[in-house]
Amino acid sequence: MNTVKSFWMGWGSLCLAGAGAYYFAKKSINADRAARLEETRRKKQMVDSLEYSSNVPSKPLSASTMGGSANGNGHPARTDTAGSPSQEASSDPAPTRHAPATEGQQVIEKSKYESSTPYRSPKGDRFS
Repeated sequence: MNTVKSFWMGWGSLCLAGAGAYYFAKKSINADRAARLEETRRKKQMVDSLEYSSNVPSKPLSASTMGGSANGNGHPARTDTAGSPSQEASSDPAPTRHAPATEGQQVIEKSKYESSTPYRSPKGDRFS
């Protein structure tokens, strides 16, 4: 038969064993993560050194000899509009309508994506 003392002694030892297992498992997991991170960094550094070793010029070149103009922050000026919807919208390759001439036309005119006639559902029996 269990006594109060043996009951608490059992739960205490169970909790102590669980805490010890948690501590050592966490320590092992963190060591594995650190080793994996270090290996990944080492591989990335090796790939970068192989990739850039032959491309590095012996002396620094100016922006004009590299083939571009600098925009003040050291990077060449951006001329493409890919990925910038606000710049792409102004250079639409095939607009379908001309710009309105007067303010009245501007109010009445619909956008090129809007239908000129509203949709009307077909009337009648759809199940025959």
